[in-house]
Parts: sequence; C-alpha cells; structure tokens
Amino acid sequence: MIQVSDLRVDYDDFCAVRELSINIGAGEVCGLIGPNGAGKTSTMRAIVGLLEPTYGTIRIAGIDAREHPEAAQLALGFMPDFAPVYEDLKCWEFLDIFAAAYKIPKSIRKQRVEQELERVSLTEKRNVPAGALSRGMRQRLTLAKTLLPDPKVLLLDEPASGLDPNARIELKQIIRSLASEGRTVLISSHILSEMSEFCTSVAIMERGRMIVQGSIAEVQAKYNTGTELQIRLLDRAEELRDWLLQREGVRSAEFDESADHLFVKLIGKEEAMMANLLADMCRADFQIISFAPRREGLEELFLKVGAKEVS
Repeated sequence: MIQVSDLRVDYDDFCAVRELSINIGAGEVCGLIGPNGAGKTSTMRAIVGLLEPTYGTIRIAGIDAREHPEAAQLALGFMPDFAPVYEDLKCWEFLDIFAAAYKIPKSIRKQRVEQELERVSLTEKRNVPAGALSRGMRQRLTLAKTLLPDPKVLLLDEPASGLDPNARIELKQIIRSLASEGRTVLISSHILSEMSEFCTSVAIMERGRMIVQGSIAEVQAKYNTGTELQIRLLDRAEELRDWLLQREGVRSAEFDESADHLFVKLIGKEEAMMANLLADMCRADFQIISFAPRREGLEELFLKVGAKEVS
C-alpha cells in the first residue's frame, strides 16, 4: 500500500532524506522512529505530496504519486502534528465543511460526520466550538476529519501528542481497528513505549537514512544476540540468581529496580535452552510465579539499533 524507493529530499545544500526505501503492506501499522532531525517528517510530507522530493519513486495503493498526485491523494489521509482547526465552528460544522470538500455526497454527509465523531469519542462535543476543545480533543477532531473520506492509507505524525491517558488508550484501539479493516498506517511518534503496543512493524531512521525496516520480530531477531528472560519467584530469589550464574549459557542475572523480577540473559536463542532451564528450576524446587522471554520495546530496540548502525 505504501512503496517508496530511493527517495531523496534536499533543502538547498542540506540533504534531509537520502536514498530511502520503505514498503508497508495492507493491514500493517508501521512505526517510523528516529531522533529529531532524522528526516521522519520530511519523509511523510514527501509521501503525501506536500513536499517535492529531489528524486525517488512513491506509490500509494499501487498509484504512482508523482505521476498521478490527485489519484494518490484520494487514497490517503494525513494527520500532521499541531493541525489547526477552525475555532469558531462547532465540531460537527468543522467536519461537515471538510466532508463537502472531500465531495462526500450530501445524502450521506451527516451520517459520515456522526460516524467519525463516534469513532473518536466526540459525539457529546458535537455542538461545542472547536476552539473550546482541549489539545487532546483537537487531535481527535483532526483524526476524525482525516478519516472522513475513508482513506486506505493513513500517515499520522505525532497523533498522541497532548492526549491524556484515557485518550491514548482510545487512540490505540482506533489504530488497531483501522488496521483490522485492511488499512495501512504509518505513524511517527516519540512515545515509543506506547507504539510497541500496536505497531506490527518498525522503520528506524538516522541522519536521513533508513537503517532497518521490518516486522518487530524480524528486527529483534536481527539485533538480538541472545535471549532475555523475565522470572518471578514466590521466594528464594537471591538463591536463584546465584544458582543461575553458575550455569553454562547464562550471561547475567539481575533484579529490576523493585526487586520483584529477575532478568536473565542467555547466550543463544534456542527454545530448547529455555525449556531445559525451566525444567531444572522446577527440579530444584524453585517456586515459579512467571517465566517468559522478555520482549524489548521500541525504545530499547531503537537505542540498540541506532548505537550499532551509527557507530
């Protein structure tokens, strides 16, 4: 649904994006991550047609976006960070204006407005002026506007910015729902811990280049040199740590800050090693509450990948 090849974006003498390629399929939620200045926003703006790239190929839902920009834009929706709203208009009026601009037939325009208000939990605010909304509610109203034309592809730049915890939970649910409908979502955010909960793939940028892209499991497998376990016991935790450190194949065993969990790093990734370790712990009469591989979040993955590739 999103296919970008050899994209380059220059600002006078500065190259913001260089030779970037990315491929995101239908039903996929891809997290575009990187430090400030990595080129994330320039990449998004080039994809949606707000920025003319120096060169490169961009295809949206099979449409060449540079050859047929209007057709490509009909297939995508873009939600920028700090999107403005018409403050004097009521929420339903704001959406109704854009529904007309999107050429949604008048016979179903009201229905579409109400559907999107409900999707972003703003039905009760339909008659409130947009200027009276909180920052988080404005973000949700902008998302509703973005969804009005029913786009197949969505690009969301910092959509969780300014949202309270409840609104962030709702946003995650909305994004999961959109992906389950077969839409493609490319999302840029600095809140990496939360992106881990709904992204199916990741694209990591540094200094205008794409360092790595793929499913989270693929990227983790590529950069992990071993397995980290998270273990919780009923008691005898310190005894278990000493016991583990004597075993072959155990690289380290450390408690977390609360001392409730023991993080164990193994050399290698074989499932048989984990199974044997669990069996031996049971034979040694350790009372295990939980025993599972620890999944790295996007923040840890970004730090690991960036440090490895940029150095």
